[in-house]
Amino acid sequence: MVDLVLSTLDDQGVLTLTFNRPDTLNAWTGAMGRRYFDLLAEAEQNPAVRAIVVTGAGKGFCSGADFKTLNALQTGSYDEVPDPRPNTFPTTIGKPIIAAVNGACAGLGMVHALVCDLVFTAEEAKWTTAFARRGLIAEYGLSWVLPRVMGQQRAMDVLLSGRVFTGREAYEMGLANRAVPGESLLREAQEYAAELASHSSPASMAIIKRQVWHDWDATLEEAAKTATQEMLASFGRPDFAEGVASFLERRPPNFPPLA
Repeated sequence: MVDLVLSTLDDQGVLTLTFNRPDTLNAWTGAMGRRYFDLLAEAEQNPAVRAIVVTGAGKGFCSGADFKTLNALQTGSYDEVPDPRPNTFPTTIGKPIIAAVNGACAGLGMVHALVCDLVFTAEEAKWTTAFARRGLIAEYGLSWVLPRVMGQQRAMDVLLSGRVFTGREAYEMGLANRAVPGESLLREAQEYAAELASHSSPASMAIIKRQVWHDWDATLEEAAKTATQEMLASFGRPDFAEGVASFLERRPPNFPPLA
């Protein structure tokens, strides 16, 4: 049986998850989604995992929902029990997740790139929301995410037109942190993840991730109040003592794994 999502953990604490339906450009199915979310949940509990990279096998990252699934939904014959975890589930994982968009990134695939915490893309990768060209709407919170990361007018452009654009343009519009040649994409994403794993406190990254995803809905006063509470709590953690000691001693930090 083909493993729908491949999982590899290196000795630096970087877990690489690879969507593995290359013959369909890694089109999304319920089974693939469950496997992906299960692996994220396992990574959350595994102290050896400090950062996660998500990519696709072959020429695609994720080409969107599988057409067999879409057809079943259209005809009313879809009978698969849905996963109770929402497509925004990766935002709840306390470890940083980097999408390495190596190729086709469309529809639901674009959703799953943008609910990662950072996005690296191949310059030549093809991106599209596709929804309006399939008679669909901005799915799974993308109408909330896109205006915040790229501005309302650009979000309207890519949502209303459903046009195809490159990874280079995705970077220029603010959808990606980096756009690099495809042959170096995975290496650069993994090297960045290794930097996080080696130099950033797992506890700090988990709290910062929660702050950033949650504070979009908070007022400045609310965010500042929460930050003060989190800062006072951080003073009592071993991560703070180790962060100060490693700086003063001019050595790499040895932060404890996420509890």
